[in-house]
Amino acid sequence: MNDAQLQFVVVINAQGQYSLWPAGKPMASGWSAAGMRGERQVCLDYINQHWVDMRPRSLRENLSPSSASFQ
Repeated sequence: MNDAQLQFVVVINAQGQYSLWPAGKPMASGWSAAGMRGERQVCLDYINQHWVDMRPRSLRENLSPSSASFQ
């Protein structure tokens, strides 16, 4: 079976970062399934559509306009 035929699961962590995980392997600690499973390119396309801000969630929240104080 070549890499294109392998099945993957799209996973996401608490910081909102996405990755691929081989289907059927125990999930790594801190990651959970994001709802997409399929061939590598299908999963990468899903990530590209859903992970539009590469910054970790904690950084996005700290830099959000609502958290800034203006004087």
